[in-house]
Amino acid sequence: MNRYPVGVRRRPWRGLPAVIASALLASIWASTGLPALPDPPSPFRDKRVAAGIDFRHQRGASDQKHLVETVGSGCALFDYDNDGWLDILLINGGLTPDTSAAGPVRHALYRNLANGRFREVTAKAGLEGNGSYGMGVAVGDYDNDGDRDVYITNFGPNALYRNNGDGTFSDVTARAGVGCSDWSTSAAFFDMENDGDLDLYVTNYLETSFETNPLCELKNIRTYCYPGHYDGVGDRLYQNLGDGRFRDVSAASGILNPEGKGLGVVAADFDDDGWMDLYVANDTVRNFHYQNNRQGGFEDMTLLSGTGYNEEANAEAGMGTDAADYDGDGLMDIIVTNYDMETNALYRNHQDWLFTDERASSGVTRGDQFLLGFGTGFLDFDNDGDQDLLVVNGHVLDNVEQVQFGFRYAQPDMLLENRQGVFSEHRGFSRQAGLEPRVGRGSCFGDLDNDGDLDILVNNCGGRPHLLLNQVGARKNWILLNLMGSRSNRDGVGARIEVTTAAGRQVDQVTGGGGYLGASDLRAHFGLGAADRIQSLRIRWPGGTEAVYRDLDVNRILTIREGAGKVEVTKVSRPGGSVKP
Repeated sequence: MNRYPVGVRRRPWRGLPAVIASALLASIWASTGLPALPDPPSPFRDKRVAAGIDFRHQRGASDQKHLVETVGSGCALFDYDNDGWLDILLINGGLTPDTSAAGPVRHALYRNLANGRFREVTAKAGLEGNGSYGMGVAVGDYDNDGDRDVYITNFGPNALYRNNGDGTFSDVTARAGVGCSDWSTSAAFFDMENDGDLDLYVTNYLETSFETNPLCELKNIRTYCYPGHYDGVGDRLYQNLGDGRFRDVSAASGILNPEGKGLGVVAADFDDDGWMDLYVANDTVRNFHYQNNRQGGFEDMTLLSGTGYNEEANAEAGMGTDAADYDGDGLMDIIVTNYDMETNALYRNHQDWLFTDERASSGVTRGDQFLLGFGTGFLDFDNDGDQDLLVVNGHVLDNVEQVQFGFRYAQPDMLLENRQGVFSEHRGFSRQAGLEPRVGRGSCFGDLDNDGDLDILVNNCGGRPHLLLNQVGARKNWILLNLMGSRSNRDGVGARIEVTTAAGRQVDQVTGGGGYLGASDLRAHFGLGAADRIQSLRIRWPGGTEAVYRDLDVNRILTIREGAGKVEVTKVSRPGGSVKP
């Protein structure tokens, strides 16, 4: 969020040239008398209503403008009951002492019925919440028992829910020792030691409480305060001890930095050495880029990597973040969403911890100067073999229309299509998909209908979610990989995957965290375009062991078990007993 009070913005004309140029071009086109160019059809359709998702995020809005009211709403896509179909978890907010809304406020878990519809099973599953004001979620099999567990971050004590394997969860926070009571936001399960157990990184935001809420005004109108009014809070790193318990190693590992105001985190192997590193998006202070030192700790590489500031050496308002190889060189690059007028950042990896800010040359800044980004992520939505981008937008000030001319609280989301390393906005995405502007926050991706293309879930602050089913990706070839570690962690988090076809090579990793307050499907998805065979599939598991598989069919969901020496074609049950390969 903004480092300066609203109305005292740094260089407010920053985005105006692009806007003026756009308006001039529109005027010139209109003067020709030719009809306006139509928007292309959207590749997605919002199916929330048809799917039976009846949820509205409760933010507990009040006249006292508690900042927590406007930054929440996480979500997750994961298969909680191991039936082969992704289910939906929507994180709810809560009530503030000054709100007029009534409680109780509960999260919502929806079971995928495999026929386009979902059934709410929250109470039965035991995931209603612990009474704290909800923020985000991380998903991972921390106990390696074959089902995925859930960690929910809160404004207040966080909670870890162990999956019992029978469709229910148990709150094991106290025994696990991960009930951080700071204002936590995003979190990531990852294996920092390559010992086969998932550890847990938790980003913390600001030092505040309902009782110490400061007064901020502009034009004599009460507004939410900017982060400069608050002290930051150090993040937390919990080491998995392998017996259901975790140890807080925040200080010993070198990540306990009170300078941070963390909102997003992604764990990925940025230097390709087989050990997972960390990137943290911070609000109004420099971002953090940590290298795994292979000894249970991390080195701060932010200044060397050049990913902490913009090109003018200014810290920005980092919200969400993700990592993927957008330019096809096999190295993990970084996206960061920022405040309006700052533009979102894209850091390109050149190896050896050297990154360059490619936001302008890559095209990710086009059209986003007046939008405020939160959720984000790389995804190959059209299965053409490269990484596209989603940016979920929504302002922080719910009365911004009164205090800042030309800005809106509810904003449209953006889909950016990758065309040989340069991104262009898909003009029909929001307008043609039935997506009215909302206050976007958390987002996550996964193949909800097992048809080979990636779908999108967005949880909107104070509103209904968007459930966006992909309409176009399955027209091209694909592969979906479900990795199962044995010596490595069961989820295969940290695995490096290389897919080679006649069209070329793609590289991706099973990352931890990513986005903003969300948890995406851990299955690895690759769009293959027109390629009808996989020449080779190479997997480097966490810890360094490798496996190579050759001459594979496409358009399959494959299960790959570490050390098995073969792949398994997954057949997913459908209603009535039919199966889909």
